[in-house]
Amino acid sequence: MSGETRHDALTVVVADDQSLVRVGLRTILDHEPDLQVVGEAADGVEAVEQARRLRPDVVLMDVRMPRLDGIGATRSIVGGTNGASRVLMLTTFDLDAYVYEALAAGASGFVLKDMPRDQLVNAVRVVATGDSLLAPAVTRRLIGKFLDHAPTRDAEADPRLQRLSRREKEVLRLVAQGLSNAEIAERLVLSSTTVKSHVASVLHKLELRDRVQAVVLAFQTGLVR
Repeated sequence: MSGETRHDALTVVVADDQSLVRVGLRTILDHEPDLQVVGEAADGVEAVEQARRLRPDVVLMDVRMPRLDGIGATRSIVGGTNGASRVLMLTTFDLDAYVYEALAAGASGFVLKDMPRDQLVNAVRVVATGDSLLAPAVTRRLIGKFLDHAPTRDAEADPRLQRLSRREKEVLRLVAQGLSNAEIAERLVLSSTTVKSHVASVLHKLELRDRVQAVVLAFQTGLVR
């Protein structure tokens, strides 16, 4: 365990059932001056307990763990900390079947276990500051996996989407396809500031916490096919 929490640092709890993985992640994150690992968990039950006790900015969560898996732990943490702690899931390509379910449970993003350390560090910072993050490769595979099994729905009949303007629906559709604000701006020939405003309006109107929830809703309503 780390010593006293640095008041200027973003705090992290690392949850993984492999001790070597936890040690490696702690070493990487604690090396950064603005990040501090304040707790570790070897299973989902411990992760929930640590999150509720320490209220870290981010829980870096393995998907597959004993006693309670990462999906169940995420659901408990997001609900139990009232959004104070955000969950960043660790996955490998062979675990893609879990991605959609974990996002629906409230995870703010996914990172791959073999990603470079600088990308991992950046992902923790992004999620800690309130944004959401999906590795582009995971996003593409998520879309493919979900659409293979999703029931056909009429997006126009969904009352939630009727709250949005035509432009906002267009922006939501592109968000769900994994595009960044800059990419959406280029696609729609808009400024990045305008796109950011549209995204914020979509989240507000649909009462969503972040872009990840927007992706999930777009799939659920049939807006993305």
